[in-house]
Amino acid sequence: MSMQKQIMDDVKNAMRAKEAVKLSTLRMLQSAIKNKEIEVRPNELSDKDVISVVKKLVKQRKEAAEQYENAGRPELAEKEIEESKFLEVYLPAQMGEEQVTSIVEEVIAALGASSMKEMGAVMKEVQAKTAGSADGKMISSIVKAKLS
Repeated sequence: MSMQKQIMDDVKNAMRAKEAVKLSTLRMLQSAIKNKEIEVRPNELSDKDVISVVKKLVKQRKEAAEQYENAGRPELAEKEIEESKFLEVYLPAQMGEEQVTSIVEEVIAALGASSMKEMGAVMKEVQAKTAGSADGKMISSIVKAKLS
């Protein structure tokens, strides 16, 4: 089943269960997917494109929650975190820090990287190997630690 079909089914289920927050979050996701669909026309939207949209929305929710926390608005931060949890269901399983560290070490050894000047090349290669199943901030911090 395609991700778009799964999301539609989840919208219907949220309507039936009268889950307002989940329903509004999924509708927001559908809207973002529709915008991406328009952007890639005349090509079809793949599951990879849908995953990139979901990642973008999750990142936005987490950043907004952080800003609300800093501004002293914990109730709004809580809402953003709840929305991000509904969206994370559609993302592939994330790698652990140990897995990412081993991939970073492999890439550094393969490229012969030894300084921060080569961080960009290492990051590019690691992100290609993890294929979106690792957080970019985590990758960045591990690469910085290994190259410094």
